[in-house]
Amino acid sequence: TECVSGCVCPEGLFDDGRGGCVEEKDCPCVHNNQWYSSGQKITVDCNTCTCQKGLWSCTDNVCYGTCMIYGSGHYITFDGKFYDFDGNCEYVAIQDFCGDKNPSGSFSIITENVPCGTTGVTCSKAIKMFLGKTELKLENKEYKEIQRDVGDDVIYWNRTVGLYLVIEASNGVMLIWDKKTTVFIKLSPDYKGKVCGLCGNFDDKSNNDFTTRSGLLEPNALKFGNSWKQSPMCPDVTEEIKPCDMKPHRKSWAEKECSIIQSEVFKICHSKVDPAPFYEACVHDACSCDSGGDCECFCSAVAAYAQECTKAEACVFWRTPDIC
Repeated sequence: TECVSGCVCPEGLFDDGRGGCVEEKDCPCVHNNQWYSSGQKITVDCNTCTCQKGLWSCTDNVCYGTCMIYGSGHYITFDGKFYDFDGNCEYVAIQDFCGDKNPSGSFSIITENVPCGTTGVTCSKAIKMFLGKTELKLENKEYKEIQRDVGDDVIYWNRTVGLYLVIEASNGVMLIWDKKTTVFIKLSPDYKGKVCGLCGNFDDKSNNDFTTRSGLLEPNALKFGNSWKQSPMCPDVTEEIKPCDMKPHRKSWAEKECSIIQSEVFKICHSKVDPAPFYEACVHDACSCDSGGDCECFCSAVAAYAQECTKAEACVFWRTPDIC
């Protein structure tokens, strides 16, 4: 009804959100709080997206899924669920032998937990990978192959990439191991919804990842984890270990060291990958690794966050002569 002072764009032009006016074809796009101008491309997972008239237009390739297991029992499933399960036994990380749907699978990956430190937490240290009739055992920075009598022939090849040993198989399964406590399992999209284990079922829904061996949905991480133990002789995990409560003198050191995750160093990543669960996991691990190797646990925890940042296109240079 009355005049209000202010700025508007001339007829036919649009506010670009940054104080300028542009034609519609030049409208920018936003991704993870960053602005991109028209025509710019970004990579999201295995797809390329192009900014057109303020909207993203993306290719629709189906991407490999990744499950990450690191430190003392931290899991990020194929569908992105973050949880902790810390048991002292062999557990099925992922397999395609799932219930009645697929009694004859082609692979399974077992993680064997070994205690690291005096508080009772475990770090995944030994991994067994069954590919058809081949069994690969990875521990103590080495891997060895054992041939069994049953199963099909699955071809695999290995290579070293930087810190990591990569084992890739012809059936679309890939395992990446830092020879310490971090394992990435990558699966081709053909396995969507056809796998089970601690890494979930890879069906793009995280709310049903806690499916037990008997096929029931379990809200509790401990009961879910216990259902995937290999040997019924192993004791069940009944309570979550809180190493910082047991070692209060280490807590302030752990919090100080791990604060790098929430600091300026990782600032460009914060809007892309939530640092909170990685910080919590870091403090937990830094408190628990108290029998030597404490820096290794801290470094693995920070590296896990850095890896997720790299996946989200935020490259962070955090290692220094003093840190890891």
